[in-house]
Amino acid sequence: MKPSIIIADDHPLILKGLHDFLTEKKYNVIAIAANGKDAYELIVKHSPDIAILDIRMPFMSGIEVTKKCMSNNINTKIVLITFEKSIQLYQEAKALTVSGYILKEFALIEIENCLISIQNNTPYFSPEIEEYISKQKDVLGFSFLTPTEKKILKLIAQNKTAKEIGGVLFTSNRTVEKHKSNIIKKLNIQPHQNSLLIWAKENQDSLL
Repeated sequence: MKPSIIIADDHPLILKGLHDFLTEKKYNVIAIAANGKDAYELIVKHSPDIAILDIRMPFMSGIEVTKKCMSNNINTKIVLITFEKSIQLYQEAKALTVSGYILKEFALIEIENCLISIQNNTPYFSPEIEEYISKQKDVLGFSFLTPTEKKILKLIAQNKTAKEIGGVLFTSNRTVEKHKSNIIKKLNIQPHQNSLLIWAKENQDSLL
């Protein structure tokens, strides 16, 4: 059975394109919206299986809609779509454990694969955005991190707590937390719960 879907995007052509494509493919598109506020209200009203949300929308962004759904225990799975190749947005989406993340330029090519993957309980992140982010990280390097900060990131990737890291480095919890705060600022990571842990695990090979 095809999942029920809501689509929200403030670009009329993209909204129509996705709607027409999914309808033609016999997906159950139950509603569309042109801004985040309407999208959230439709999610609350219809409880769709999946919501496809533009990241940048009036009133509420796709990220803000996602956060509101999470805080209100709404089980709708979220797919975010964007024109932006942004490490910050990508990491924020990962930290929110969204079910899908697609670049708009590939939306019609990838959306069906994304929906199939989600139905199989596997998150789908556009290969193009993942390749781009990987290249950006390689170019960026980590030369601006101090040796201590790199060591802390390695320990975070090993699931060490601040107390455990403090024990390894012979320093206080407070000092470790200060280092973590500095790392978050340097790497421009959104300070969400577990966002630094997620980043450290994704990049631990580059920290050797």
